[in-house]
Amino acid sequence: MQKYDIGLIGLAVMGQNLVLNMESKGYSVAAYNRTGKRTEEFIEGKARDKNIKGCYSLKELVDLLSQPRKVMLMVKAGSPVDDNIEDLIPLLEPGDLIIDGGNSLYTDTIRREKYLKDKGILYIGTGVSGGEEGALLGPAIMPGGSKEAYKLVSDIFEKISARAEDGKPCVSHIGEDGAGHFVKMVHNGIEYGDMQLIGEAVWALKSALGYDAEKIAGIMTEWNKPSDILSSYLIEITGEGLKEKEKSSNSYLVDITADITRMKGTGTWTVASALELLVPIPTIASAVFSREMSQDKDIRLAVSEKLKINPESLRLDAKEFVKVAHDALYIAKISSYAQGFALMEAASAKYGWDLDMGGIAAGWRGGCIIRAGFLSRITEEYEKNKDLPNLMAAPAFSQFINKNLSSLERFIEVAHKAGVPTLAMSCAYDYILQIASPVMVSAQVAAQQRDFFGAHGYFKLEDKSPVIETKNDSSYQEYHTEWMEEGRPEKKL
Repeated sequence: MQKYDIGLIGLAVMGQNLVLNMESKGYSVAAYNRTGKRTEEFIEGKARDKNIKGCYSLKELVDLLSQPRKVMLMVKAGSPVDDNIEDLIPLLEPGDLIIDGGNSLYTDTIRREKYLKDKGILYIGTGVSGGEEGALLGPAIMPGGSKEAYKLVSDIFEKISARAEDGKPCVSHIGEDGAGHFVKMVHNGIEYGDMQLIGEAVWALKSALGYDAEKIAGIMTEWNKPSDILSSYLIEITGEGLKEKEKSSNSYLVDITADITRMKGTGTWTVASALELLVPIPTIASAVFSREMSQDKDIRLAVSEKLKINPESLRLDAKEFVKVAHDALYIAKISSYAQGFALMEAASAKYGWDLDMGGIAAGWRGGCIIRAGFLSRITEEYEKNKDLPNLMAAPAFSQFINKNLSSLERFIEVAHKAGVPTLAMSCAYDYILQIASPVMVSAQVAAQQRDFFGAHGYFKLEDKSPVIETKNDSSYQEYHTEWMEEGRPEKKL
């Protein structure tokens, strides 16, 4: 009986395309879907005459695999993953490997890896980015688990992954237990930010300059040239999408698309994780909130009847404003990525993952949704200094921001006058202002307020350098003012 190199469970489009990708790279694959009809359709259709075996039970699939067995799950996050794990446990042996290739929450991955480790079964939580096309032609892959587990599947992953321009595979061992799924989650949060920033740029070009979709598509095409700092997959598909017309009406498709953007959860997970780890990611959060507001269509329609926003008539140099929008988008993008990388740094410290920030950026250069030439610059900057306090402190980015921050200011000003909200752009700008502030007056005021109403205490800058190594630096002397007593005596706590 033939033994197969790997088994895959879950034959939705992503699962099917991964199977076809693996087979095209010389691997034999056993495939299973809970609904047998889908398995049959796949085997009789796209998988016909290929080294792919359709299975109609988990036992059949496991029995067909060479040892140590490798089983990849491509099922919906949550209970379906747990259910499949429980069904597989009695069929597997110590040293076998389960790979979760879905968008699982990283804390679930940490739990599952520990649970299976106690049973002698290896587990890898693996982020896979690139959508249906990436799964078939080469995705960016973010595996997290033990090095022992990764060795079992590293050859397959490297062969099926995308290749960056320098030919390197867009995959590497991210770190222990939930590291892979955490990095994939942050990737998706950054993706939310990118999409929102581009959307705000398009909206401003439309409202401030009166450009139609085709005109803006042409601008996006210019911005996507390989030599341009904004060149990326998302800029590319924005241009392609904007020039698309509906055949029946000859209208631009974007103009008749409902202004409602749905979500699958990874963006909200990113924001929740940032709150738990005490890391500010305002641009990414604003993108999530903007999507939520898009879904409140009935509320927006009702409020728009009561609140009348009257845009100003603007006299702009169109060529100049397009350049302003270009540079503003790049600066906002740097700010957004800096927030995402700061979140990964915090998680790495908390969970002991020792994440390689430059390596992560390198792995995103091909296959994934946020692939862009810009990522090579991030890799280069982390190679020069892996201890950057923040991505924006890297010379390649700080110099551009110092020289062109006025473009982001100008973009926000013009957009607001044109009646265009800039949640993400404004948050990116304010993040730069705040992180570059050696003294935050608003924080001084809040510290005093807290001590006044709750006797929570405060620190003094004079006691130590204003740089605090950790968020809970006990080396600061704490003070309290007796606000209700005459003369207001001050005491050390």
